[in-house]
Order: sequence, then structure tokens, then C-alpha cells
Amino acid sequence: MLTLAPEPPAVPTAELGRARERIEDAALLRGQGRFADDLAVPPGTLQAAVLRSPHAHARIRRLDVSPALSMEGVRAVLTGEDVKRWASPFAVGVRQPMQHWALAVDKVRYVGEPVAVVVAENRYRAEDALDRISVEYEPLPAVVDPVAATSSDAPLLHEAVGSNVVVDRHYRYGEPERAFENAAHRVSVTVHYPRNSCTPIECFVVLAEYRDADGSYEVHSNFQGPFGLHSVMARALNVPGSKLRLRMPPDSGGSFGIKQAVFPYVVIMSLAARKAGAPVKWVEDRLEHLVAASSATNRVTTLEAAVDPDGRVRALRYDQIDDCGAYLRAPEPATTYRMHGTLTGAYDIPNLLVRNRIVLTNKTPSGLNRGFGGPQVYFPLERLMQRIAWELKLDPLDVIRRNLVPTNAFPYRSAAGSLLDSGNYQEAIERAVRDGGLEELRRRRDEARAQGRLYGIGFAACVEPSISNMGYITAVMTPEERAKAGPKNGAVATATINVDPLGSVTVHIASTPQGQGHRTVAAQVVADVLGLDPEQITVNVELDTQKDAWSIASGNYSSRFAGAVAGAVHLAAQRIRERLARIAADMLGTTPDKIRFFDGAVHADNGKSAPFYRVAGASHWSPNSLPEGERGALRETVFWTPPQLSEPNQDEIINSSLCYGFLFDYCGVEVDRVTGRVRIDRYVTMHDAGRILNPAAVDGQIRGGFSQALGAALLEEFAYRPDGSFLSGTFADYLVPTAPEVPEPVILHMETPSPFTPLGAKGVGEGNNMSTPVCIANAVADALGCADVTLPLTPSKVRALIGIDEPPPPRAVDEPPLDVPAGASTLTADGSVEFQAAPEAVFEALLDPRVLSRIVPGCHTLERVGEHSYRADVTVGVGPIKARYDARIELCDLDPPRSLVLSGKGVGGMGSAEGSGRVVLEPLSGGGTRLRYNYRAAVSGKVAAVGGRMLQGAARMLITQAFERLGRELGGPSPAARVGLWLRLLRLLGIRR
Repeated sequence: MLTLAPEPPAVPTAELGRARERIEDAALLRGQGRFADDLAVPPGTLQAAVLRSPHAHARIRRLDVSPALSMEGVRAVLTGEDVKRWASPFAVGVRQPMQHWALAVDKVRYVGEPVAVVVAENRYRAEDALDRISVEYEPLPAVVDPVAATSSDAPLLHEAVGSNVVVDRHYRYGEPERAFENAAHRVSVTVHYPRNSCTPIECFVVLAEYRDADGSYEVHSNFQGPFGLHSVMARALNVPGSKLRLRMPPDSGGSFGIKQAVFPYVVIMSLAARKAGAPVKWVEDRLEHLVAASSATNRVTTLEAAVDPDGRVRALRYDQIDDCGAYLRAPEPATTYRMHGTLTGAYDIPNLLVRNRIVLTNKTPSGLNRGFGGPQVYFPLERLMQRIAWELKLDPLDVIRRNLVPTNAFPYRSAAGSLLDSGNYQEAIERAVRDGGLEELRRRRDEARAQGRLYGIGFAACVEPSISNMGYITAVMTPEERAKAGPKNGAVATATINVDPLGSVTVHIASTPQGQGHRTVAAQVVADVLGLDPEQITVNVELDTQKDAWSIASGNYSSRFAGAVAGAVHLAAQRIRERLARIAADMLGTTPDKIRFFDGAVHADNGKSAPFYRVAGASHWSPNSLPEGERGALRETVFWTPPQLSEPNQDEIINSSLCYGFLFDYCGVEVDRVTGRVRIDRYVTMHDAGRILNPAAVDGQIRGGFSQALGAALLEEFAYRPDGSFLSGTFADYLVPTAPEVPEPVILHMETPSPFTPLGAKGVGEGNNMSTPVCIANAVADALGCADVTLPLTPSKVRALIGIDEPPPPRAVDEPPLDVPAGASTLTADGSVEFQAAPEAVFEALLDPRVLSRIVPGCHTLERVGEHSYRADVTVGVGPIKARYDARIELCDLDPPRSLVLSGKGVGGMGSAEGSGRVVLEPLSGGGTRLRYNYRAAVSGKVAAVGGRMLQGAARMLITQAFERLGRELGGPSPAARVGLWLRLLRLLGIRR
């Protein structure tokens, strides 16, 4: 039997539902925001830089930090040995013998893993000192494919576990075997959801202090929560929770989930401060963020449906493999289980079989990402619904309609346990079809196809969960394991309201917003209850774990603000109003039920009134005159958690979230037959997020989610080589949409208030991250008439779907052989330079070690180790990376004075590099020499993270510079070469001649 919460009491609606402008924006537009890097630092604060692994998988054989410690201004270097002495491994969400230390100990498992931290007087000295740390690695085989990682012969990341599969659980709901046995049709899809991530303007910031007097740590950071991770950090630091004081700044430059992943660096910098004996500050740069912060979990899903002839789905069978990277870092495997109760989506499907496998690979550990777990579920589910329509020759929209949860079924318990609180999915779809212009899009599709153009329409219907049940992650355990560990459930939200002696109202919330406008909406909620203007209300969103009200569920995630936090604010405001009503009734000669609050005053039904500040001030100025039972000092703190969020039961039923909004998307896209570019003609998104508190804020969140999802659909992907080298470390290769690339979606609304939240509101803002990628994919599949599509739908992938084979890169004549390491990035450069000197002089110059040392880019020293063989100390800068190599350079295949091969190999802290180039010398008719070169290089490790575009350009530039230096050694390039240089400069400036 389901028990519903009582109907929320009626509240004034002067503010709620109004599109009020954000009160946060005035300071931000004036450059007066207070972000983590803007906060004042204590005297003597030092700066930190992190040494990171260039290898995806390697043993650490030797670590020598003494050269770095000898540098001026360097105060300390934190290593894994320090971490082992003062800290413990991070808690792991499953019972497996794996250890994840704050710094690498004995072994590295992904490119970018922190190995050591240099603490110096400034960041420049700290960065320079990183080059002086000597690390001897023993590279090991890596695995980056999650399916390959499940194999018994795959390279093991954690030998103590004995497998890369750390979770393998089966779930059964209803009678799925019977449904499949009796099915008229079985339809299945296998899809790969890729890794993508968040790219907030502001990266991670940590300012840490160690207080030796009491052994405590104090940390300022732009951590977003959930604050259940406070316990994880405290345990890693070997201190009770009261000895780890976390403080969050009032402003944050975006997050979208990823700032949860700052928590390991809170521990790292706390330990660095302890070692240095001074406060330590660290600001993450963009390369570090992309390489080593976090990402969404990539998933491989095989999903099969038992289907009736009319498209009605009777059962689903999921086989999910989630790749969580090198460590199962808290709160993982939450990606898998946040949506566990919602695997049937918006559909009434009573039978379900599920297999969940969590695997580890040599990639960055995964974590929170906007839509957390939703895109990974809805991509296969909504691709399956389209495939059913395609194979059964049905209309995709009809298949969706036939499977929706019935309108009269709410609250509806799904097969795996989600309690869908309210909705009318059929009505939402009908409104979207009518008001979004679906029939017009269908006409456009018919006209385009008649003209031979590629045009398609895609659909997606999803429920958007919000307010996570803190117990859902325990569904990864067996019932027996849960019984031993104790129950986990609920979603506590907190809010505090204080009214001072002058009647000013201050609100504190523990939601740590990252730009969503929580201060504005909280002010509106309180203004409605107390009859004030929102501008009269101050909302504080800073959080200090030592003095503010918070819980493990506090933080900014799972779209919990509107339903939980704003609801707690409303309840706290009601308590303040009840107390004020008793005080005012005594002052105005009436009863509390006859008191009303509006226009900044307190009004009685007898016509008397008093200013709000006078009634509120009485609780401070004259507490002895207050009515009996009134304690004075108006301050109320509310802790609220809903009863519907219970722990998983013996049957593995889990209501993983409290509220479930509904969104229905459709879009029309056109695909260019030649370029493969996908153009969105129109995108319609219908949302039912319960009661809307601020329409402008809601629409802003929808636009933001749509923009981010557009990147996931068309552009963004974390790319790895087979050796684990990360290839998307700059925005040259990790492409994100900018304003010109984002079309304006058609946003539609309806409201079915939730019976489970104080204000009837549900979460919004993550839904399009779940629906938009698959909606666009379905439209592209419709346009091309293909069964399978893979994200992101880049032009090259779309061209392959069309049937256009990309031509292989051209191979130059006499291209030298190159033993390319597995998974390394291959670069090429070819060109020519003309000299005034004769070929004999040029050839002799190339054999001269003194000349060679001057033309090799970044060469510090060069010594002969054999005939035409040299050892060199070389530093090369590529974009944001400066790589120092111990290099071997050889000249071979000498054919004087006509040609030779120049080869080099280097190993350094940023990875390895290898190159080989053939040099051909041709005499010019008027005297002089034309030098032609064709060069190939391969790089791996962290240096590969800058991506192919930047590396390719850098390789060509460096090789060209080397031979131009040779020309200067020989007395300067020929006039023709100088003209060529001038023309290149003009082209760089955008001038064509």
C-alpha cells in the first residue's frame, strides 16, 4: 500500500512562478564575483604543482626528488611515501582488495595520475622543479577497451583483485524469461556510449592548511558535494570529521558535476601543507583538468526486448559494462546505480533482467557528469525503441505512445523500484506534437527526400530523476552484504533562516550552487511566505562544515535544489511565519490564524497592522513581553528527508530518486551528403518538472543542458590510444560547442506537481543531457536509413555511415621506416629549404656535432657516443606542455653528398618520442642546395594529450625550424627561401598572396 505525503499547504504565489532576474548577476557582471582563486590567502602561503604520470600503466622503480629540493624557493616535495605515512587509501564502494592512494604508490594506472607534489614560493618555481624530479618507470601493458578488460588474459590493474571486473551482479524482476519465450519478436541493440566530460570555465582550486597544534586540517575549495565525501576525505587523512574543516566560496565558475572530483586533491594538498609546514594553494590548469580530473563513465550495453506485433514491449534484458577507469573512486559505481530503478524509463514494462559489470581500465577515474547515468541508459533504450519501429515497420512515435506509463497509474512503481511520483506523459506528448510543429517537420522531411537530400526526425521520451536516495548505491551489494553494513537511505536537505533585530532576513542553504541561481529562488520562496520583496532577503550559499548545518546529502548534484533544498527553505520560512504570527497576534489583539503577511507588513483581520521589522524586532528587543511559549531570537533550521526514499529491500527493489520529471524531445536534422555535417533544423523539448518556481531559471537550465548535450552528440569524446595515451588534452581536439553552433531549442512546459516535495517542484536541468544525444542520433539514423550510429556523430563518422571512405594519408617517396609504439600518435612533416652553400658543405655540416647541437630544437647538451651517434638533453614545448627528453640521435644510410637518415628516440617525464626522417640534398642550377625532408614521429604518454591537431602543427614547425637553423649556420637561406618565410608569415596573419 502506498502512502502519499499530505497535500502541500497553499502558499502565496506573488513570487513563485515569476521569472525574476537573478540577484547573483549584478556582482558577476561587474567582475565582483568571489571565486575560489579570488579569496585571500594566509601569509606565507606556498604554491603547488603536481607531477603526473606520462604512462597509462607502469611500475615506479625509483623516485628521486633531491634535485628539485635543491632548487631555490622549493620548500617541500610530497611523495607516495609521505602519503603512506600520514594517510590511508580512499574508501572503495565495493568489497574488493584494491587500494587508491592520494598519490601513486608503487604503480601508476592512468596518464595524469599524481605522482608527487612540489611546494614552492611561487607556481613558476614549482613547475620548473617538476622537471628536476627523476622517475624511473617500468612500463606495463595497458587496457582501455572495457570489453577487452573483462578478459581473463587482460593486463591487471590491481593484482590483489585478480580481475579487472570488480562487480558482476544479476537482477531479475517479474517474469522476463516467460515474456521472452512467448515473444512474437525479439529486437536488440548493442551500443557504446563514449567518455565525455564537463568543461567549466573555472577548474579545481584548493587552499589547504595543517594546524599542528591539534592535528586538524582547514581547506577552502570549490568542491560541490555530495558531502558524503567529507567522510571519505577525513578517513583518508586519518582524522575524525571534526578535524577536517571544509569551506566553500560563494561563487563557482561552473561544475556540471565534475567538481565532485576535486576531493582527492583536497587530501593531497592537505598533506602537502603538512609536509611544507605552511598553507598550500593549488590551481588546476586546463590540460590537467582534461587529462586527469574525471569524466562520464563509458558504457557498453546490449539491450534486448520481447515485443508484441504492435510494438508493445513486454520485457527487457540489459547487459551493461561500465568502465570506471583506473580506480573505483567514490561515489562510483553510482553511475550504474543512480538509474537502476529507472531502467524501464517512461515505459510500462513489467519484466526485467539486468546484468551489471563494473570494469577497471587504464583511464582517468570516472565520476559525476551532468545527467549522471542517464545518457548511458537512455541511449540504448531509445535507440531500441526506434529499432523496434524500424524492424516492425511501425511509426517510432506510435511505439513510444503504446508503451508509456498510463496516466491513471501514478504514483507508478516501475519493475526495478522507481516510484514515479506524478505525470501525464500522453498529454505532454500531444502538447509537444501540437505546439512544436511536428507535422511541419514531417512535411520538410518529405520535401527534402523528394529532392534527394538526407533529412531525418528523431524522438526520445525520458523520465528525469531528481533528489537521489543516498541508499541507491548499496544496490551494488548483495542483500547479505547490505544487512551487515547497515541501512542507507534518505536525502536530507537543510536550510536555516534568521531574522535579526532590525527585521532583516538571512537564509543559509547547503546546496553549494555552481551558477544555477539558487540564491534568487531561495529569496523568492522566503519572500512569498513572509510577504517581503526578494531584494530584502539575503541568501548565503557559502558552506563551512564546522559551523553550518549540513548533512552527507548536502551539495549540488542530482537536481535536488528545487524539490529538496527550496522545499526545506519553504518549511523553515513557515516556522518563522508561525512564530511571527503568534507575536503579531499578541501585539495586534487577535489570534494567529487571523494574521496575514504581505507588502512588507503584518496585517490582522481587525484592520490593524505593523511593519514586519517591528514585529520581528520584538523577539530581540523585548523577549519578556512575548507570548507564553515564545523563546525569542527568530532562527529556524530545518532538516527534511522524504519517507519515500527507503533502502533496497531483499527483492532488490530500490526507489533511487524521489522525483521523476518527464521530457519528450523530437528534432529534424539534415545531413550533408558530402561533408557529413549534421545540421539541426528544429529541436523541440517538452518538460514536466512539477511546479515551476522561476521560469527564467528553468529555461536557462534547459538551454545549458541542451548545449552540453549537443556537444556529447556531435563533438565531444575523450579519446585514448591503445597504450592508454590520452589524446584530448586541449580544446584543439576536445571540441565543445560555442554559441554560434548551438541552435535555439523550442522549449515547452506543462506542470504536474509532485505530491512528495513541499512545493510540488521536481528537478530540471539534467534532462536534456539524457535525451538530446539519443534524439539527435535517432534523427541521423532516420536520415541515413542505418541501423547503428555511434556518438559523437562527427563528420568523419557520418561520412562513413553514408558510405564514403576517408582517404588514407599520403605516403611520401622514400619515407623512412619507423617502429611506431603501440598506440602512439604518428606525426608527419615534409618540405624543403634552399641554401646558398653547395651540397657537400651542407652534408658535412649535418655530420658536425657542433652544428647538430645548434639546430636540434631545445638541445641543452649533445655528446658523441659512437660514430654518427649522440646522446642529447632536449626540451621541447608543445602548446601547454614542456617535455624534457634524454634523447639518442643517430645519422645513418649515409650517401654523401646526396642523402642521409636522421633518427632520434627520447624518454622523459612526459612520455616517449621517436622520429626518423630522410634528408635529400639536390644541387640548384644557379648554385646552392635544395634540402628536401620527409619526417615521421611518434609520441606517447602525457605529451600526446595535446592532441593530433596541435602536435601535427608543432612537429612541422620544429622540423622546419631545425633546417632553417642549418641554413643560418651555412650563411643564411637563399633569397627564395627568405621569400618563402615571408609568405608563410603573411599567411599566418591571414594575408593571402
